Amino acid sequence: MIARTAAALAALLLSGCASFFTPPQTAALLASPPQDLPARVERTEVPFFPQTRDHCGPAALATALAHAGLPADPDRLADAVFLPSRAGTLQLEMLGGARRQGALATKLPRELPALLREVAAGHAVVVLQNLGLDLIPRWHYAVVVGYDLATREVVLRSGTTERAVLPLRTFEYTWARGGHWAIAVLPPGQLPATAREADALDAAVGFERAASPARAALAYQALLARWPGNLLAGIGLGNTRAAAGDAAGARAAFEAVATQHDSAVAWINLARLRLDAGDRAGALAAARQGLQRANAAEPAWRDAAIATLAALDAQR
Repeated sequence: MIARTAAALAALLLSGCASFFTPPQTAALLASPPQDLPARVERTEVPFFPQTRDHCGPAALATALAHAGLPADPDRLADAVFLPSRAGTLQLEMLGGARRQGALATKLPRELPALLREVAAGHAVVVLQNLGLDLIPRWHYAVVVGYDLATREVVLRSGTTERAVLPLRTFEYTWARGGHWAIAVLPPGQLPATAREADALDAAVGFERAASPARAALAYQALLARWPGNLLAGIGLGNTRAAAGDAAGARAAFEAVATQHDSAVAWINLARLRLDAGDRAGALAAARQGLQRANAAEPAWRDAAIATLAALDAQR
């Protein structure tokens, strides 16, 4: 990981053919700016943590975490996410490190308008850049905090520079060489403005592995508020509420999923929760629905449905 000034970076990347062509996403954006995208945004409130040698990952992650109101100590993050053998931090460590600090870290669409929309929505965006060449990469994490379509510039917290200003086309070249990788780091009750359903679900599942059940439930609630038909999020909400000791909330979650999707696992879990609450008749009805669904379309859950019915018979 390296720290460079905006001028040095521009000189490196605008050499050769890069000085004559505007990359495709920048060209399309400038030719037809989305009407819902403000022309200029800068999040001056985003804090700055200058990196030490090779620690641009921890510094960028601390910047995004602090902006989200979550614990942010670059030195402690370096101990958690920096890989000495790689002299840097991999994307998986960035996601895992954010989640262990209590953040919902969500991958964003690999599109420049989506990245700028995220900044306009008030979110600092962590990006991976390649400041070198494809054959000789020099990986670097930075945080996008602003842009100006009129001047064709993007503003970053980058390396040891608090306000690094790059031409949009230069930024796109470096970002494209980094695979157009970007994440938003937010509290678990919030989702990125541009998140896609599959990425939001992946983020919630990953967060559940690192967070307390009650905090994980917030991530699933946020996902269901935007995509109420997501089966796996509904099951995740039921499971995390149950693990957090919220039996009534878990019953409500599984009842919603079972009714909406006729899900065998939701019916089975609902039956067990109803039995725990003393509602044997309701539990029996749910268990029978679960077995019926398993027999019809979800055979993997047939044994669990039969075992649930057996447990109900034993309660007579």
